[in-house]
Amino acid sequence: MAKRLIEGVEIEIGSGNVFADLALPDAEKLKVKSGLVIEIIRAVRRLGLTQEEAGRRMGIPQPKVSGMMRGDFTNLSERKLMECLNRLGYDIEIKVSPTTEPVGHLTLAIA
Repeated sequence: MAKRLIEGVEIEIGSGNVFADLALPDAEKLKVKSGLVIEIIRAVRRLGLTQEEAGRRMGIPQPKVSGMMRGDFTNLSERKLMECLNRLGYDIEIKVSPTTEPVGHLTLAIA
């Protein structure tokens, strides 16, 4: 992370991925999954669903919905999270393009 001095205080500038800033393994994957979970939570609230109703609609048990609503998504794959969004009325488009770097990156764009 880059550092900057602002009014005599040294500030660390984040990378835009808190998981990478914390040096967690699979940081890009965690960022994508967290973005999917945030959108699921928004959809559940927008639709006015209880956790039980959301679980039935998404095809997962209520305790997993509860965990997701509290930020625990480690037990759900990216594919399952995308399926949950589909079941909540979202279209998902996966775009693949070449990169100029030796290794590509995962990104999530919410429209």
